[in-house]
Amino acid sequence: MAISRRTFLKTSIATAVVAGGGLMVYPASKFFDDEDVEVIPHASHWGPFNAIVKAGVLVGIQPRKELDAMPTEMLTEGLIGRVYDKTRVKYPMVRASYLADPKGDTKPHLRGKEPFVRVSWETALSLVADAIQTTATDYGNEAIFSSSYGGWSNAGLMRPQVLQGRFFNLIGGQSTTTGDYSGGASQVILPHVIGDMEVYSPQTAWPVIQENTEIFVLIGCDPWKNNRIEFRVADHQMYPHWKQFAEDGIKFISINPQRTRTDDELDAEWVKIVPNTDTALFLAMAQHVYATDLHDTAYLDRYTVGADKYIDHLMGKTDGVVKSPEWAAKITGISSKDIRKMAVTFATSKTQFAAGWSLQRADHGEMIHWAIINFAAMLGKIGKPGEGVGFSWHYGNGGMPQSGKALPIGLSQGKNPVSAICPASRISEMLMNPGKTFTRDGIEYTYPDVKMVYNAGNNLLSHQQDTNELINALNQKVETFVCQDPWWCASSRYADIVLPATSTLERNDLSSGGTYSNDKIYAMRQVIKPYGESLDDFEIFRKLAEIFKVEDKFTDGLPFDDILKRAYKASSATLSFDEFWKNGVALLPVPQEANQWVRHGDFYQDPDKNPLHTTSGKIELYCQDIANFDVKNCPPMPTFLEPFEYLGDAKPNEVHVVSPHPYMRLHSQLANTEVRKYESVQGRQYVLINDNDAEKHGIRSGQLVEIFNERGRVIAGAKVSDQIMPGVISLEEGAWLQFDSQGRCNSGSINVLTSSQACSDLSQANSANTCLAYIQRCSDPESSNLAFEPPRIVTVDTDIRIDKVNTTLGTEGAEVEATAQSVGEALFYQRCTMCHSAKDPKQYTKTQWHGITKSMFPRAGLNPLEREEVMAFLEDNAKDAQ
Repeated sequence: MAISRRTFLKTSIATAVVAGGGLMVYPASKFFDDEDVEVIPHASHWGPFNAIVKAGVLVGIQPRKELDAMPTEMLTEGLIGRVYDKTRVKYPMVRASYLADPKGDTKPHLRGKEPFVRVSWETALSLVADAIQTTATDYGNEAIFSSSYGGWSNAGLMRPQVLQGRFFNLIGGQSTTTGDYSGGASQVILPHVIGDMEVYSPQTAWPVIQENTEIFVLIGCDPWKNNRIEFRVADHQMYPHWKQFAEDGIKFISINPQRTRTDDELDAEWVKIVPNTDTALFLAMAQHVYATDLHDTAYLDRYTVGADKYIDHLMGKTDGVVKSPEWAAKITGISSKDIRKMAVTFATSKTQFAAGWSLQRADHGEMIHWAIINFAAMLGKIGKPGEGVGFSWHYGNGGMPQSGKALPIGLSQGKNPVSAICPASRISEMLMNPGKTFTRDGIEYTYPDVKMVYNAGNNLLSHQQDTNELINALNQKVETFVCQDPWWCASSRYADIVLPATSTLERNDLSSGGTYSNDKIYAMRQVIKPYGESLDDFEIFRKLAEIFKVEDKFTDGLPFDDILKRAYKASSATLSFDEFWKNGVALLPVPQEANQWVRHGDFYQDPDKNPLHTTSGKIELYCQDIANFDVKNCPPMPTFLEPFEYLGDAKPNEVHVVSPHPYMRLHSQLANTEVRKYESVQGRQYVLINDNDAEKHGIRSGQLVEIFNERGRVIAGAKVSDQIMPGVISLEEGAWLQFDSQGRCNSGSINVLTSSQACSDLSQANSANTCLAYIQRCSDPESSNLAFEPPRIVTVDTDIRIDKVNTTLGTEGAEVEATAQSVGEALFYQRCTMCHSAKDPKQYTKTQWHGITKSMFPRAGLNPLEREEVMAFLEDNAKDAQ
């Protein structure tokens, strides 16, 4: 039965597809020869695939097994299931009170509560343009804040936050975020300690692990789950190698409050630990190997600095407390016998340590990865084949050999004329404290006075900690909140103006994969026509650029298709663009020598010729730079500092709430699809609770529970298990918001409970995994989970007339742009801003920039001469430049 596009759009997608034979997952061997069937290659965070389109209707997908080793349900069901979902934003929308009086009393306290009004694109963009112009005129461009952080909205080059940065930088700029939620603490501390961010660095090639490693230690690390998605396109190539590691006899030990999917798949030994106490464990193991003469003195002398001060700390010479296994046992919940046993095992075996990022999303988060590095250095392991430390095994299929090839070069953001920044997890504090000074990595900044927030392709109200605090801050301080998104996620629901963006299936783009291997370039060809009146992000910002008279600069004077061809041409791909576009992929060969690459291997082989990019050129067990910053809550060496709340000081019946990444979502993406059926309980986010705790609280699997603390309350569904330790519950992040009349999130969104307190004044990163709460049976749910019901839409009786906006910012921005730039400065802001906004050169030292650019330059496609020019600019403007 053929279904016309018109019929398809007028009926429920479920009804239409069933009538046409059902939405299907087609095997890779299936060949289509029907005249009205199109096979269109596309790619996503969940993997590459062929979209099967019949008579203009998306009827199924075909995973590309030759490219993807393990297609997941997120790809085969979730990605397509959300395209025509009722949660799609079909038309431009404006909150009723905002539309009624956009320059007067917009009643911001009604955000998230009142209905929206459908308007034309002309009206919506005029309102946005007027808010931009008015805000900049009255308060300056720094009063416009971009919460479009990260770029996880889709896998393509044309991500909304990049396009937003490009547009605003042409009209005077905007305040932006710095750092991130994922690895915010470690990306600040580790360049001082070991010379690179590490959390975004490639890992030792898997053949080296297979040939050398005896013990593989997972510390809060779950690569089986987290590698299901990637920042660009997942291909899951590491999974067969993980299985082979276990089959070859590598022993896996997992230190974690809960048993993970990786632990099950690799038959790992599970060591339960009290959350937020890993630093104490690694201090105690370091103390034990020193006290029993299992440390490597020669290694410490040649490859590290500060060992004497660190050893004094371990032995209690600085504070009178010996960091012994007995001391740590009382903190961690691990017996002193087991701590000593692990220390000896790790010291006498070829051991690879793999730490997750969740550890450092906690109070004093800078300490834990540093403590692991110091312990591995005490054992003399860093840089040896199959040993040492790695902080990205769970991300981007870490362990895959690297091609070293140049990738496509998209549109850059350019230089932002506004210097005001806000650490990614400090948005609520910024809004409530304009003009307040804060420090990050030893530099003092001032929070801008924000009046407008622009949020493109990003679910701010999902990932910011302490959701209630954020909503209050937005309502008290922000005059206009714009959200550009395909779906009625929480950020759309709480916005004043909602601009409907297409999903990636409704636009053309390019991407690449994997995150570290960089061995494939993917075509993301448009599969279906835009849903409703949605426009792709490029077109939305192009229209705004046209209003502000900077369209030609925004597009580089090129049609969109030519921008994509130019991006592809800049890569190392040898396949013609036409062949690439037809086949959907261009392969970039990986050189044979990449199979033997060892993280920190060059440093170990010759530390004089290949120093680390730290101040000393060595691993800094004690860091004088951190000591000089004199940050009261970040000591100059790994130290166990009691978190502001944890089981060590919990009140009776309080439990520690950890919030790992979800198994069937990418943060909040795909929450609005049927894949949640695999894990939800009564339609809500599930919470994992130990069977003893469940019995204590009278809770059984399948029941609803209420979790609460002074910050908020949520309703979740219980899963009772022995796979999590007593006193700890696990509530995956990313559930959509829906508050009931009592102010409880009826969907189970974890950040209603988490604290917005920074982990320290060094990194200003988040402390989401430092969270205590109470749990009890929920006997009074007011409704089913309504998070996926679209808001009420109303019509207005009169025509909406918006006068033409008098925009001047584009002309004023041209004056700023006219400032002379060196060749290196121009290249930096052109080519190093295609994923994230440009880092201020003063955020890093000269030495640190040399380390960071090792991975940045290849992705930017810079040739050797261009690299020299950019490095000269960075050195002239670095933190330690004269």
